[in-house]
Amino acid sequence: MPHIALLSFGPTQIALIALLFVWAGFVRSGLGFGGAALGLPLMLFLNDQPLFWLPIIGTHLLFFSALTLRTRLGNVDWAYLRRAAAWVIPAALVGIFGLLNLPNRLLVVFVYSVTLLYACLWLLDLEIRSDRDWIDRFLLVAGGYVAGTSLSGAPLMVAVFMRNISPQQLRNTMFVLWFVLVSVKMTTFAAVGVTLNFGTALALLPVAAVGHVMGLYTHEYILRNDRLFRRAIGGVLLVICVLGFWKLSS
Repeated sequence: MPHIALLSFGPTQIALIALLFVWAGFVRSGLGFGGAALGLPLMLFLNDQPLFWLPIIGTHLLFFSALTLRTRLGNVDWAYLRRAAAWVIPAALVGIFGLLNLPNRLLVVFVYSVTLLYACLWLLDLEIRSDRDWIDRFLLVAGGYVAGTSLSGAPLMVAVFMRNISPQQLRNTMFVLWFVLVSVKMTTFAAVGVTLNFGTALALLPVAAVGHVMGLYTHEYILRNDRLFRRAIGGVLLVICVLGFWKLSS
């Protein structure tokens, strides 16, 4: 993929990119997951190359998860995290292989398809539930694969983590998992020569920080109004996916 600098976008596009990274940072810290799942579909309207956005999102996730966890590593369910990682990480490696080898158009279809699933579930107030070990393993593998391909597999895995660890440890444990997964993905990117867009990531770090701080302050409020928040987001995502598929078909 050719190198694309932030300044190659127009002023209006740069302003929209800044807003999208505020949004992604807000969701990531407010929910503890979902920054890529709720941000990437919008970013693809400005540049339809997932491999342009994912290294930037990954850099931000590494930075902010490390920042959040620096004083909270004692509030992580390490025992369950190790058990879950045995299923998630191998599936994520397969997903990364797909990301690097699938045609770009197919990757974009994949991103919008996964997002459409989340949109329908949230809009209809349906939840991904797990009450059996084999369902847990299936969701962890599916979530790991989606995370490896597009970093948007968290909603699938959260259903499993919610059943097995306390709510107080959920966000921190998910942050550790994402730090590991993104470290693997970024290392793979560097090894195969994918442009990491590190300069663009640094340039967008301040605006992502604004969203991150907003999410930290509203985390408890979002949790108390989780159902309303998800239904509203589901409706917006449904419109985004319809527009995304329409753009692909035109």
